[in-house]
Amino acid sequence: MPGEPARVLIAPSILAADFGRLAEEVRAAERAGAAMIHIDVMDGRFVPEITMGPVVVRGIRRATALPLDVHLMIAEPERHLTAFADAGATSIVVHAEASPHLYQAVQQIAALGLRPSVALNPATPIDQIEWVLPAVETVLVMTVEPGMGGQPFIPGMLPKIRALADAGRARGLRFGIAVDGGIGPQTAPAVVEAGATVLVAGTALFGAPDGIAAAMARLRDAARATGRPS
Repeated sequence: MPGEPARVLIAPSILAADFGRLAEEVRAAERAGAAMIHIDVMDGRFVPEITMGPVVVRGIRRATALPLDVHLMIAEPERHLTAFADAGATSIVVHAEASPHLYQAVQQIAALGLRPSVALNPATPIDQIEWVLPAVETVLVMTVEPGMGGQPFIPGMLPKIRALADAGRARGLRFGIAVDGGIGPQTAPAVVEAGATVLVAGTALFGAPDGIAAAMARLRDAARATGRPS
């Protein structure tokens, strides 16, 4: 409802999952109340590591009915949008730094029937994407350097999250703000208070010794401590 705080969604990142039992890990995340599954795609060019491609996305699609949020940390993402759409992606995130024709890429994602999102590296200011904000459903703020899981949260990203939230309110836009990197019960309250609406978490969930259900509950409780529903 207008005027009510946005619900905070939790998106487990399978980069931290056990790939030997990936389908089981995804289903456990679904049972624990995940809003979507976040899939990090890396090409060894835009970021140093290489991870997965459309074949893995297709396999995850068979394992869950949850939305699949495909985060393309790759050069020239527009060359691969159709392949990920065909594999079962629900939303696709492209980096402002990787796509010289960002608006065209966003429009192409939407034309494929998917939810378009843009991502910003820590060093990239929000003025690099202000002109595409009306065309996206979510902005993903990287709160670590992209390309490797398990890094500590960068506190200096909180002002960027606040600035995005302020920009959305000032312009009457309703895009979500996702945060990715170092997100757990200790960092969730600060990013939610700053304006985040989607918490992407990997190590804090799949690496929890007492299992993902307990870890999801802790993260949800941390978000709720701010007064925002989750």
